[in-house]
Amino acid sequence: MSDALSRMLADRDWILADGATGTNLFNMGLSSGDAPEFWNVDEPDKIRALYKGAVDAGSDLFLTNSFGSNASRLKLHDAADRVREFSRAAAELGREIADSAGRPVIVAGSMGPTGEIMAPMGSLTHEIAVEMFHEQAEGLKEGGADVLWVETISAPEEMKAAAEAAKLADMPFVATMSFDTAGRTMMGLTSQGWATLAEKLVQVPEAFGANCGVGASDLLRTVLGLSSQGSSIPIVAKGNAGIPKYVDGHIHYDGTPDLMAEYAIMARNSGATIIGGCCGTMPEHLEKMREALETTPKGERPSLEEIAAKLGGFSSASDGTEADAPAPDRSRRRRRRA
Repeated sequence: MSDALSRMLADRDWILADGATGTNLFNMGLSSGDAPEFWNVDEPDKIRALYKGAVDAGSDLFLTNSFGSNASRLKLHDAADRVREFSRAAAELGREIADSAGRPVIVAGSMGPTGEIMAPMGSLTHEIAVEMFHEQAEGLKEGGADVLWVETISAPEEMKAAAEAAKLADMPFVATMSFDTAGRTMMGLTSQGWATLAEKLVQVPEAFGANCGVGASDLLRTVLGLSSQGSSIPIVAKGNAGIPKYVDGHIHYDGTPDLMAEYAIMARNSGATIIGGCCGTMPEHLEKMREALETTPKGERPSLEEIAAKLGGFSSASDGTEADAPAPDRSRRRRRRA
């Protein structure tokens, strides 16, 4: 089991992760609806450029192009039998870039959700989910990933399956969930619930936190919720570069490099150790984030008012943790996503 991330966490006060995968690949010519994992084999130079862009911008850690490299997602592209191939190739290309960086850089094997609903609400059983994640994890391990990075998970049951798969693969892992519905995940978990769950997984993650969701303000509210629970596990903040807007036929994120630099400072002050961007975050954002983290001393824990003033308002009045906060209508969302 690689301990590269644990060593870096022990030596560093903060770690800069990477930015977007999809946004950058779309800018390179990936078509909407296509599986980006095919590019690990068909367009390796573009994947190298994706990884190198983050490293050159100052990232200490980057995610592999393997978010959807599981049997459930790849079967939609008639490629369920290529999980291990795509996962291994994603990590091999990452290992190549990291090893040539001239400084320690962590290769994190991205593992996204299956896209299916877990039993008993859905048809995906725990055993099958573990098998899917394990197959992907073994491919990433074979390719040289330092750590698995389970991200954008909404259901506690799916996170439990991914943790079990990481243990079967004898790999350390980082785990992030996406909070996008009044401070909750799509399946209703709050930041407090996530902090409790992380401590009880069959394998405790090297770090845990939040990614994607709505905007940077909402994500930092979640980070404040996680850090307030007193967990000893390092926290990850990987927020979107602003809010998505449809401009001239394309999705554009309105977060400027300066805004993301402010976000990075406030993420550290909120309790995050691993700080990066998600959708819309480009190398120019990462450069500003790196500069801000290097030149700005750690400050006081920000208030919600300070976050809103600097990064914009929240998408909901509640973060889902108040006693009187209504639970989201999950059955309605499941029908919409089906």
